[in-house]
Amino acid sequence: MRRITRIATVGIASAALALSATACGGKKSSDSSASSSESAAGSKSAAIAYDIGGRGDQSFNDAAFAGLEKAEKDLKVKGAEAEPTEGESEADKVQRLTELARKGNNPVIGVGFAYAPAIKKVAEKFPKTTFGLIDDTSVTGPNIANLVFNEEQGSYLAGVAAAKASKTGTVGFIGGVEVPLIKKFEAGFTQGVKDTNPNAKVLSAYLTQPPDFSGFAKPDLGKATAKGQLDGGADVIYSAAGLAGSGAIEATANAGKWAIGVDSDQYNQAGLSKYKDKILTSVTKDVPDAVYNLIKSVEDGKPQTGEIRYGLDKDGVGLADSNPAYKQMADVTAAVEKAKADIIAKKITVKTAP
Repeated sequence: MRRITRIATVGIASAALALSATACGGKKSSDSSASSSESAAGSKSAAIAYDIGGRGDQSFNDAAFAGLEKAEKDLKVKGAEAEPTEGESEADKVQRLTELARKGNNPVIGVGFAYAPAIKKVAEKFPKTTFGLIDDTSVTGPNIANLVFNEEQGSYLAGVAAAKASKTGTVGFIGGVEVPLIKKFEAGFTQGVKDTNPNAKVLSAYLTQPPDFSGFAKPDLGKATAKGQLDGGADVIYSAAGLAGSGAIEATANAGKWAIGVDSDQYNQAGLSKYKDKILTSVTKDVPDAVYNLIKSVEDGKPQTGEIRYGLDKDGVGLADSNPAYKQMADVTAAVEKAKADIIAKKITVKTAP
């Protein structure tokens, strides 16, 4: 697998002036370069460009990597990865996606909504390349696949579990950045808590506000915020904060309280093994299958395009049960299963905004 590390990405970014000159002042040469690379893109290769936090976040980015890794094994494709840089601009994302497409990777997948503007620009220049955009439907095109999830549904189940497991009646939610996507997590979680225990209290906090997206990459801030919620009486804390969520899990576990993970089954993440016994469950998004399915569709000659939605009804989102302690909580698991059935049967409509 070819991986552009953070250091290498900085090096590429330093070459941005030359590349941007091609993009801005030399469109003809850029377009012709795109065409020639696309026509030569018969080699089986696929690429993912990571979101803030990069691979190793034990969460969202690692879930995307798992899909690429499966495609490498099952489909025998070559995988390429590109890491983000701290405080990067939209131009940096455009340059990154352009480089991946120019090298013949197909598809090229942007991990996270922050890639939407860049994919809109780059997809037009590489019409024969399929672009995957995870967690966003604002940008569409004939060669763009929007891979989206009903995060609020999985979060509702987490709210049910938190309300049933809580002894204090106070639980916490930590969002990485206060954007509409993360507010879906908060909305579903809060609704699940309140539907289960109307008297419960939900402490909600966001680590940063846009345009500052660093909240997804600050474990220390996640840890400090979790400590504040623990001091406020919370004994179950759910974080939708990417890499920062690992800090919240650490603080919660060290306090002997329950943490709820996100995106990946964080109970099984090696980097969090020290805290696994206190990771009650995780809200999972089937990002691995979404990535794999898109790569396979391209390999099959029938590339996915448009909105491809993964919900509770197709196990596109869910609640992990890897922790034996969770499985032993009969009242919790029964309540979660009932809520899941009611959502699928449309007896419960989960809110997408608080």
